[in-house]
Amino acid sequence: MPYGALVPSACHDGGVTNNGDAAAQGPQSSGAPGEPIRVLVADDHVLYRRGLELVLAQESDIAIVGEAGDGMEAIRRTEELLPDIVLMDVRMPRTSGIEACLAIKELAPSTKIIMLTISDEEGDLYEAVRAGANGYLIKDVPGEEIASGLRAVYAGQSLISPSMASKLLSEFALMIKKQDERPTAPAPRLTERELEVLKLVARGMANKDIARELFISENTVKNHVRNILEKLQLHSRMEAAMYAFREKILDLPD
Repeated sequence: MPYGALVPSACHDGGVTNNGDAAAQGPQSSGAPGEPIRVLVADDHVLYRRGLELVLAQESDIAIVGEAGDGMEAIRRTEELLPDIVLMDVRMPRTSGIEACLAIKELAPSTKIIMLTISDEEGDLYEAVRAGANGYLIKDVPGEEIASGLRAVYAGQSLISPSMASKLLSEFALMIKKQDERPTAPAPRLTERELEVLKLVARGMANKDIARELFISENTVKNHVRNILEKLQLHSRMEAAMYAFREKILDLPD
């Protein structure tokens, strides 16, 4: 268990978001002005939870509001506390992080989830994406990158460790190949506006940036994203981005 990775370093030279820029920004406000990002930490290793608490305690815009030692407790505590983000280990006793992710998405749809893992097994990554996780980090990243990742996911971006990005791209390629090899069913019909929003989601833009780009409100963007996910029977923005790449939606004329 890489507990030493949670010791903050003296300097930090970059972020870990899918578009590489938001995580490098400084502290951002959460919700109402002055309110921190509320985080629930779920991990069966007490020492790792304590390490996270020490690191994140240095961030004025992040507050750990609770913790859990297994998947069942993570589900229960999320329902009680309704945190902004659950930072959760993939593999835990009683109920796994993947199973807990699915349950939390049903109980608290507005809560975002970042999965943590000690391994770089692509199977865990793909299962996390399918379960609706908003981010996926290897535990050996520096502690300050976890803080930056929390801000990025709270802002509406997807998050993935750089070491896992190539594996996800390989999955894209495999999905496209399989799609080309079998007869295609009629795709769900999206409106022109939904297609515009889906393209920008696939490019890694947050809701507020999409709203600015399309001259619409952020709430309208959220409604479009929800409708897109429902029509395509997807669970997360990351899955929507994968769909857009697979269906070559980014190649459609604007």
